[in-house]
Amino acid sequence: MLTEFLLPALAFGTLLAGIIFALISQQKTINRKHDPNAPKSTLAADGDPHGKPADV
Repeated sequence: MLTEFLLPALAFGTLLAGIIFALISQQKTINRKHDPNAPKSTLAADGDPHGKPADV
């Protein structure tokens, strides 16, 4: 009886947590792309190849 409720609850809870994490990460990425003061990536053509990585 416990397994019939617990297993689906854990599965949907994990799925929901993953979706929430993805949405938060997506919003942070969108905000960073629109920020003109955000440092350029070291891999970008116009970025500093010897600089500190942008996400550190």
